Amino acid sequence: MHPRQSIIEIYSTFVQFVADRFSHWATESRLRSSMQSCLKRTPQETSEYFWALYWYKFWQLPETQSLARQHLTAYLQESCYWVSQKTVNSFASTQYQLSDCFQIAIAQVDRVLKGFDPSHGFTLKNYASPIFASAIRETLRQRREVDICTDWALLRKISQKRLQEALQNAGLAKDDVHGYILAWNCFKTLYVPTNTGTSRQLSRPDDRLWEAIAKAYNSQTSQHVNFSTLEKWLLNAAKAARKYLYPTPESLNITQGGDNTWELLDNLPGNQQPSLIEEFITQEEETTRTSQQTEINQILADAIAKLEPEAQQILQLYYAQGINQDTIAKHLEIKQYTVSRRLTKARENLLKSLATWSRDTLHISITPDLLKSMSTVMEEWLQNYLGHGV
Repeated sequence: MHPRQSIIEIYSTFVQFVADRFSHWATESRLRSSMQSCLKRTPQETSEYFWALYWYKFWQLPETQSLARQHLTAYLQESCYWVSQKTVNSFASTQYQLSDCFQIAIAQVDRVLKGFDPSHGFTLKNYASPIFASAIRETLRQRREVDICTDWALLRKISQKRLQEALQNAGLAKDDVHGYILAWNCFKTLYVPTNTGTSRQLSRPDDRLWEAIAKAYNSQTSQHVNFSTLEKWLLNAAKAARKYLYPTPESLNITQGGDNTWELLDNLPGNQQPSLIEEFITQEEETTRTSQQTEINQILADAIAKLEPEAQQILQLYYAQGINQDTIAKHLEIKQYTVSRRLTKARENLLKSLATWSRDTLHISITPDLLKSMSTVMEEWLQNYLGHGV
């Protein structure tokens, strides 16, 4: 797959497959016109990261959410493609092809946008990639379970809540859903497999058992239904459950919406856009990765330098040389719990310095989740920094 080059292409084109291979980039004309209009107003902005933040801001506004979502879906095409290719290649055997996995992943765009927070320092692409991969793996795992189960095994395994959702999703009327659920409850109560080792390959109940299921069903309703009808219902329920639990990928990678949807940007109040542009420019400058990383390195290096010499030595032994706490304690002739306590204290001091810098420089509100994320980043930094020597 050849990467897109221009900003207009990146935010207005979509992957097209032929025979499960990348074929070409298909242009959505209305998205293209939207981006051309934006670039005429701000021709100096040529960074894809700037426009990702720009459209993410507009995604947060109800009146422009649909348009922004389409632009961001276009933007995430390459990230989704490469994650899909890598993930599907890691499965030795699957009925799903690259194009199927791509559709599974791109359907997670709303989930990505709802969870994304640019103040945490991630780019939208980096944040989206693990979500795309997780969605594909989970779907393939579920599919494998569904594929190897017989209809009767699937009906034994599924919960009533999921089955009801599947039947409703299949378009059954409320009374029909109630009848199917009652038949399923009778089936599940009376058909109890004796050999749990073959629970995925359960065979059809015999006629004697079907008669008992029909009798149980008829005792709870005014209808009189024979067992062949109940069997048909349950087979239909199993089919609906398979489709619901693992739907066939459809063409999710297609832009939608009427003409008015695509003209919303042009109809925004004139005084709103400049202020948003200024905000995006400021945010982009503050979150430039290269300068941030340099500052973070210096902040943490300075924080280490302010530690007591013994704390610095413990960090060096633990992170650079990979020595465990017991060995460090013997080497320094102190107790192991003292090493543990000083390691914890040193980490807390470094994290405090990093959090203070983030608050004062990036104006980020410090939350427990953010501190947890910072702590992980700091651990990686200690491994890399001290591993090469302070």
